[in-house]
Amino acid sequence: MTETNLVKRFAEYIRSGEKEENDLKLGLEIEHFVVYKDDLRTVSYYGEDGVESSLEEFSKNAKNIVKENGHIIEVDKDDYYITLEPGSQLEISIEKNNSIMRIEQIYKDFVNEFLPILTEKNQTLINLGYHPVTRIDEIKLIPKERYNIMYDYFNSKGKYAHNMMKGTAATQVSIDYTDEADYAKKMRVSNALSPILFAIFENAFIFEGKPTENHCTRALIWENCDDDRTGIVVGSLDDDFKYQDYANYILNRPPIFTVRNGEIIKTLDKKTLEIIDEDNLTYDEIKHIFSMFFPDVRTKTYIEIRMMDSVPFELALSTLALIKGLFYNQRNLDYLYEKLKKISLKEVEKAKEEIIKNGLFSTYGEYKIIDIAKGLLKLAYDGLDESERIYLEPLNNLCYNELNPYEKTKRLYENSNKLDALRWAIVKGDAV
Repeated sequence: MTETNLVKRFAEYIRSGEKEENDLKLGLEIEHFVVYKDDLRTVSYYGEDGVESSLEEFSKNAKNIVKENGHIIEVDKDDYYITLEPGSQLEISIEKNNSIMRIEQIYKDFVNEFLPILTEKNQTLINLGYHPVTRIDEIKLIPKERYNIMYDYFNSKGKYAHNMMKGTAATQVSIDYTDEADYAKKMRVSNALSPILFAIFENAFIFEGKPTENHCTRALIWENCDDDRTGIVVGSLDDDFKYQDYANYILNRPPIFTVRNGEIIKTLDKKTLEIIDEDNLTYDEIKHIFSMFFPDVRTKTYIEIRMMDSVPFELALSTLALIKGLFYNQRNLDYLYEKLKKISLKEVEKAKEEIIKNGLFSTYGEYKIIDIAKGLLKLAYDGLDESERIYLEPLNNLCYNELNPYEKTKRLYENSNKLDALRWAIVKGDAV
């Protein structure tokens, strides 16, 4: 199989995700820290009261359970599945749906089933962008071989790569595309909005046990992780960005390892092009390789928007509503595309540097990010059905008070003790 044929094969994987205009759906992933209620220390994966024990109890009525070397690492339910990030951050991935109300109910069902298991152990879930108390050198990796390989590989990469693995938590939203032109338009707009989404959903006031010296810790960490697999995909701000361009991005970078016939094969610094077994390439291996790259906006068989910190669920729903109102209303998408079509990669990168210094109060070009955010909220409101506009209210309230989760925590921190300033982000169960 020649390089040209590989590009076609990988591009066809992206093309296989195309949906009809009336079948566009949203996906939501939210990562949480599992912590002790009293002091917000991390709960280890291991031990009698560890995260694994909670998953074992939670999995009794599961559709499917995935184990590795005898340890539970994934629990599949009917409408969602639970996985773990390297430092035991617990992620819920909700099946794609076109109804925000339905996604809301699925999350509530999860919380109301899982939270009582934690409550019995004096534990809870919290939505923050970085661990509120425990430092990463105190957090053990979960027993998953791929994470051990990645952890060792990142030793020679960016200085915050291990912080990314064990210390961060995110909110991620996925959207569909109808064809290559729609894909290109959504890639351009979402990448151009990258600094704004980082800033308005910034939720990491504490870094390694103390208040940060910067803003937008998530952006800082990803900028210092591994240049081969992070940041803005080169060309994604161009008019003629195509499936084959993202395929080339994947093929000319190292996936670290691949999986064939259930076996993990280390490939380290070798590019994808160099490690493909052309005669035995499968859909599952292509799917795995696509998952090993983490740009701000990632392509699989959908577009994954990845800039947002983990935020309390009402704000996660605001994220969904914002993105749905902007990207699934054709008038709004076309408007943003025209407004942002002159934005260059250099301008986006400059804005990302600015938000790390000044957060929500940065400028992007000649405009203040907080003002851009207000404008986006108005667009999204106009682009949503009346029944879903209510989901914008939590974010709208923050932005119109010129706050984001970081600034809210900072104000609380200045007027109370450290732990009380963070407790607003604890998951509330029936009160979600």
